[in-house]
Amino acid sequence: MNAGEEMKEITFLTGNKLKIENAKEALEPEGFQVKSIKIDIPEIQAKDVSDVAKHSAEVAAKLLQSPVITSDMGLFIESLNGFPGVYTRYVYETIGIDGLLRLMEGLKNRKAYFKETIAYCEPGMEPVSFDCFTYGSISFNKSPHKPTNWDYVFIPDGTEQFLSDLPKEEKWKYWSLDSYKQLAEYLNNKKI
Repeated sequence: MNAGEEMKEITFLTGNKLKIENAKEALEPEGFQVKSIKIDIPEIQAKDVSDVAKHSAEVAAKLLQSPVITSDMGLFIESLNGFPGVYTRYVYETIGIDGLLRLMEGLKNRKAYFKETIAYCEPGMEPVSFDCFTYGSISFNKSPHKPTNWDYVFIPDGTEQFLSDLPKEEKWKYWSLDSYKQLAEYLNNKKI
């Protein structure tokens, strides 16, 4: 961003402080001011998190009459044919971590990945999306440190520690933020 240029505002539909922090880190140096708003957009039933994120962005852009960013994420487990995938939040809220570990009892293949999609949309336009992946495996048991989300059973490739147990600054060595970087590049090329 050049001196004297005004920052362009983008609204991120999320109440997740970590997602907002990631978006600001990637977009503000590029001249985009990120503000957040939490509104409920009905989630569509889809087979891919990309479709969910794009739909939410399109609906929100029309509703707010401004450019928006949305994010959707899923945990995909190889031995469960990609389950829970787009149903990650529902599975967490219903059977939880313990239920997922019971589903995986006796399974040797623990490979899994998180897929996060960032979608961007302007009013009246088609949404665009950017994906990133964080690969690892599901442990046989959960971290003993107050398990409250999937980070307590997910071990990223390249470490033997639970994602939840890594210090914040070290966590980003393993967690992909590529989708935010791709969005920043797209917005700069688009020159909004």
